[in-house]
Amino acid sequence: MTFGDALKEARESRGISLRKLAVLIGRKESDSGLISRWETGERTPKPDDVASVIEALGLGDDAAAELMALATNAGQSGRWHAVTIAERRQQMNALLAAERTATTVTHLAPLLIPGVLQTSAVIRAMMLEGEVPVDEIDERVAIRIGRRDLITRRSPAKLDVLLGEAAIRQVIGGRDVWAEQLTYLAEMVELPNVEVRIIPFGAGWTPALAGPFILFDSDQAPSIISLELHRGGLMLYADEDVAVHRQKAEAARSKAMGEKESLDLIAKVKSELLGAKK
Repeated sequence: MTFGDALKEARESRGISLRKLAVLIGRKESDSGLISRWETGERTPKPDDVASVIEALGLGDDAAAELMALATNAGQSGRWHAVTIAERRQQMNALLAAERTATTVTHLAPLLIPGVLQTSAVIRAMMLEGEVPVDEIDERVAIRIGRRDLITRRSPAKLDVLLGEAAIRQVIGGRDVWAEQLTYLAEMVELPNVEVRIIPFGAGWTPALAGPFILFDSDQAPSIISLELHRGGLMLYADEDVAVHRQKAEAARSKAMGEKESLDLIAKVKSELLGAKK
């Protein structure tokens, strides 16, 4: 799907139709349907086909290398580890594609409220503390907020968050900023497609303590697991990896509070925070 998105963007930016591209790569106009399936991720082109597309579109060296790398990754199975800047950019595109097509997103988050449920003030505070270049912060905040489309679009995904108690107690950006964050979190839980359940400190060991992950389920594509690392990221899409992480999410859910109890705890933490400020 990531390859398909890149191919479609390159083709449309040059004003070339599917039929014209079919002819340019030495095929019949009627083969435009095959190219369309490449763009939707239904089919993976052969290396020779990708080379023909690169030549037909007149792609530069960098764009050509990236498109070929995406096509190569598309033909593999199992996992995709991104380390270089180019690989991380490709993986981010894959993550955005997964969000666009997702019907259900399960997020096991022991230490940090997921980005789609963060306020702009918290996002900004995190970036400042994370030493993101100041001239990049506004754009990055806007991009992060834009990803809320996952749960607010016309046909939103169901967001199922299993949140560690530490995630609501870790104050980021100061008490006022964090109190606002907790208020916003409680408001978002009121959406019919958003469920947040807290895994309390007293739950003992749960799979959440082994680290966070996101599970994307879709009617249009295979399920994907996304893991964030300090340098890059890891995406898992082998059936056995998806099955193991799905089971871990269910095990963590069995230790989580109910929805009402979770909201009560969020309100309690906010009250304690504001009380400590006085």
